[in-house]
Amino acid sequence: MKRFPSIKKNSEFQQVYRNGKSYANKLLIMYISRSERPDTRIGISVSKKVGNSVVRHHLVRLVRESFRLHKDEIETGLDIVVVARQMAKESDFKKIESAYLHLCGLHNILRESK
Repeated sequence: MKRFPSIKKNSEFQQVYRNGKSYANKLLIMYISRSERPDTRIGISVSKKVGNSVVRHHLVRLVRESFRLHKDEIETGLDIVVVARQMAKESDFKKIESAYLHLCGLHNILRESK
């Protein structure tokens, strides 16, 4: 089983926060920074203010699944950090996926469909 391409270290998160560009909607905030890596990695952050560990992990799984399903549509060589907002805890997968794709569109990282 291949490892999921994720950002784990705090220093990597901080680098994306400092050097990246951000857009937000009601559910998510997305920071994007270019990297020298050949693949695209994602880091997901959910504050304790959003809910308990079960709620936070559920949101992480929803965002990770949105990334996984649309990974082929996104440019490579990016570091993406997604921060879930308080409103996201009442949302289902379709709303999270829609918010994720909306932010990808704002960042102009979606490849042209052929």
